[in-house]
Amino acid sequence: MGSDPQYAKWPLLPLAQHVFTLTNPYASKPLQQSAAKALQDAITEHKMAPFYKYLAHPTEGILNSVGEGSSNVPGKAPSRKNSVAAGMINTKNPTSSINLPWDEALYQQLHADNEKELEEFQKEEDEAVEKAGDTEIQAARGKRAEFWARVGDKDKAIAAHEDIFEKIGVLGTKIDLVLAIIRMGLFYGDKQLVKKQVARAKTLVETGGDWDRRNRLKAYEGLHNLTVRSYNLAAPLLLDSLSTFTSYELCTYSNLVVYAVLAGSVSLKRVDFKSKVVDAPEIKAILGDGEDKLLALSGAISAGPGVDAEMQDASSAPSAAKTTVVNLTTLGSSTEQAEAEMSVDFGSLAQLVSSLYNGRYKLFFQALALVEEQFLTQDRYLHEHKNWFVREMRLRAYQQLLQSYRVVGLDSMANDFGITVDFLDRDLAKFIAAGRIPCTIDRVSGRGVIETNRPDDKNKQYQDVVRQGDQLITKLQKYGQAVRLRGSERA
Repeated sequence: MGSDPQYAKWPLLPLAQHVFTLTNPYASKPLQQSAAKALQDAITEHKMAPFYKYLAHPTEGILNSVGEGSSNVPGKAPSRKNSVAAGMINTKNPTSSINLPWDEALYQQLHADNEKELEEFQKEEDEAVEKAGDTEIQAARGKRAEFWARVGDKDKAIAAHEDIFEKIGVLGTKIDLVLAIIRMGLFYGDKQLVKKQVARAKTLVETGGDWDRRNRLKAYEGLHNLTVRSYNLAAPLLLDSLSTFTSYELCTYSNLVVYAVLAGSVSLKRVDFKSKVVDAPEIKAILGDGEDKLLALSGAISAGPGVDAEMQDASSAPSAAKTTVVNLTTLGSSTEQAEAEMSVDFGSLAQLVSSLYNGRYKLFFQALALVEEQFLTQDRYLHEHKNWFVREMRLRAYQQLLQSYRVVGLDSMANDFGITVDFLDRDLAKFIAAGRIPCTIDRVSGRGVIETNRPDDKNKQYQDVVRQGDQLITKLQKYGQAVRLRGSERA
C-alpha cells in the first residue's frame, strides 16, 4: 500500500464551475446568484486575493471581458489577463446579469492577510533549515505551495509545486504533486498544461506507482480526454473509475456518472454499450429504477469489467466480495471533497440510455434535448462540445435504425423519430455527404425512400491493396531514380 494522497485539496474545482456559470447564458438567474455568492464566500473565507483580482479587477479581471465588475476605467477597453481565461468562462455569447463587484478595501485586506501568512511560512522554513531536517523543510515548502494553490495564483502555485518535485525523492509524493498541477490546469482550462502533466504522471506511475494513485490517474486522464473531445478514450477510463472512485478533489461522484454515461453512449459499440453502460451495476445504482436499482445497490448484480484487474489480484481473501455495492449514503462524504453532493435528476440521462439501446427513437430525441438542456449546457467540461455531441448522438441513432433495413420510407422513419420529413431529409443529407451513412435518399420518383448501400468489405480491401500497391511502386520508382542519379554523379 502506498502513502496517503498529499496536495489533494487545492484548488477548489467547484469554484471554476461557478465562474463558468456566471458567464453562461443558459444558466438561470437563481443559479447565477448562487454561483456569485459561493465565489464571494470562498474568496473571503480562503483569503483568495490573487484569484479575486484575476476575476473582478476593473481593468484586469477576466469577468470584465463580459461586462462583469462594478467599476470600469473610461477610455480603456477591458481585456483578459491571458488566453487561458477562455477555459474558465463561456466563450460563446457570454453574458450575465449578476455582478461580482470589485471592493478595493476587501482586496487590500486579503492581500495583507496573504503577506502575513507568507511571512509565517518563511519563518517556519528558516527555522527548519537551522534546527530540523529535510522532512520538516519540505513540509514548510509544501504549506507554501498549497497556499498559492488555495489563493488562486496559478503561476506561483505551479512554480512552488515544481520546486518541491525537484527536491523530493518519494515517488508517491511526486505523483501527488503532478496530480495537483493537473487540477490547476483543469481549474484554469489550460488544456496544454493538463496534457503535458497527464503524460508526466503516467510515466511516473509506470515506474512503480501504487494502486490508489494509478486508479486516481484514470479519472484525471478520462476527464482530460473529455475536455479535448476524445470521448472514445475517455469512456473506458471513466467507466473503470466508477467502481473504485476516490478522487473527490476532482469532481463529485454524480458528475463522474454523467461524464462516464455520456462518453460511453457516444463512443462505445453496441455490445460494449450494453455491458459497460446499460447493464453496469454502478450505473444501474444511479440511473436504474425499481428492482434493477435495488439489485445493484445490494450487490446482487456482478460488477463485471468495472473492477480493476489489480484490485482483483489484491483482494484474494475468501471474505472479499466479488460484487460491487454502491453505497449512496457515503458518496461525496470524503473529507477532501470541497462541496457536498447535490441532488441530481438523472431521469433524462436514464431515458437517453434505455431509449437508445431499445430503439425507442422518439423518446431518445426527447431525452437528448433534455440532456442537452440539463447537462451539456450547464457543465464547463461539456458545453464546448455540446453541438458535436448532439450531432453524433443523432447520427448514432440513424445508423442503428438504418443498418437493420435495406429500404426505409422517409415518412416512416420521420414518424419513428418524432420529427418532420424535411428535417430528417436535411439532417441525413449532411451525414451522407460526409460519408458517415452509406445510403441514398430518393424523393424525385415520389416514393420518398432511403436506400442503404451495404459496404462491400472484400471489395474495399481489394481497392485498398491496389491503392497502397500503386503508392509503393511510385515510391520505389522515385527511389530507384535517385540511386541511379547519385551513381552517375560518382562516376
